[in-house]
Amino acid sequence: MIVKKMLSAGLSLCLILACVSNAQSQNENSQQRRFGFGPLPIVAFDADRGLQYGGLLNIFDYGIGGASFPNPRQQWYFEYSRFTRGTQQFFLTYDTRTLIPNVRMSLAATLWLDPAMDFYGFNGYQAFFDADNMSAFYRLDRRMMSFKADFVGNLPWNNWFWQASYYFSSLRYRPLDRNWFNEGRPENEQFHGTTLFEHYMNWGIIPENEREGGFTSGPRLGLMYDSRDFEAAPSRGIWAEANILLAPRFLGTTHPYNRYMFIFRHYIPIRNEQLVFAYRLNYQGTIGNHIPFYIMPVFSTIGREWDRDGLGGFRTIRGIMRTRVQGLDMGFFNAELRWRFVNFQVQRQNVQLALNAFLDGGMVTRNFDNSFRLNPNWTTQELERNLETFNRYVDPSRRNSLHSAVGGGFRIIINQNFIIAIDAARPFNNQNGTGGFYVNTGYLF
Repeated sequence: MIVKKMLSAGLSLCLILACVSNAQSQNENSQQRRFGFGPLPIVAFDADRGLQYGGLLNIFDYGIGGASFPNPRQQWYFEYSRFTRGTQQFFLTYDTRTLIPNVRMSLAATLWLDPAMDFYGFNGYQAFFDADNMSAFYRLDRRMMSFKADFVGNLPWNNWFWQASYYFSSLRYRPLDRNWFNEGRPENEQFHGTTLFEHYMNWGIIPENEREGGFTSGPRLGLMYDSRDFEAAPSRGIWAEANILLAPRFLGTTHPYNRYMFIFRHYIPIRNEQLVFAYRLNYQGTIGNHIPFYIMPVFSTIGREWDRDGLGGFRTIRGIMRTRVQGLDMGFFNAELRWRFVNFQVQRQNVQLALNAFLDGGMVTRNFDNSFRLNPNWTTQELERNLETFNRYVDPSRRNSLHSAVGGGFRIIINQNFIIAIDAARPFNNQNGTGGFYVNTGYLF
């Protein structure tokens, strides 16, 4: 496994360096051209999904003569990639500051096909993680499609903006396909038992009418404050947001709910732009006492980015297993020291190399109801067997505490807006796994 990680990181770096000349322009300096193109092969690694391979195309429009460089006037992003553990993902985004006067518009359409999605239960440490049962017990089959149209406009006060959005998603859940999982595996590695997801359905924790997932359709409204100097790799400023998602039935939502989110990001220069301390505080909550279970592991913000998986994994809490932390209300933080230690040019492209050290953490602050519910059709033996398994994997009385991990990473920053990221992190508690290694793009925030 370590060899695979190192080969993945090395191959990714070779591909990146070979394609630097295409990352922002074809033949000339990006600052002198209107359009920049970033076609790249994808060879990356994610601790939760395995080796990633595919391709992407990033197109930047900097205006005539590159007047808006390094912040593009508009940009397009296309990606298709696969992971060795079965996940496929398709992304299409468009971001423009000029199509609508004084309004920034961001469109994103995504499709995730994840036949081995992680599922570790609800309410953090109330769900026991059995490190000796890591085959397919913690897997399910998820299909997720989403679309959003986000609009951000200026308010009369400096650096203040209004936010408005329409959001749609379709999430479909099924138990793990044993035939797919077992194909090509030796007999001693095949799985024929009951998954945790199926146990949660049997115990009534996952309501029967939600088991297959559903649709979300509704508006989002919010406020934003943004004083960053650069978007992709800021060295100073504050970027804060507060928004609310309303998902009523009359707009097509299968199981209506309302949700809110607060995000505060702060970038503090310690030594000019070379050494920066950055931190992010995020809180996501539910209005009311219930939310569809399939919504909890989805992390979605207004702006250029698309939906991400919830707390745990590369985009939220590095080193913690993907979607390990799920609840009605959740909060997490990232604290990171970023050091850009060298700056040089390759084929007229400005390249910076950077190191980062970080501490990530998060926890459930309000629990999803994971009470055991009696099935009247069970025999005495079935009831005893289910109670025994429930008591092993669920402890509703256990108090939640922080899930945290520490790690470090390396960045290649091309023309201040295309960033290759390599991170490794390890949790403090083995209930969160053994750690993660990631090769991806961008800073987390």
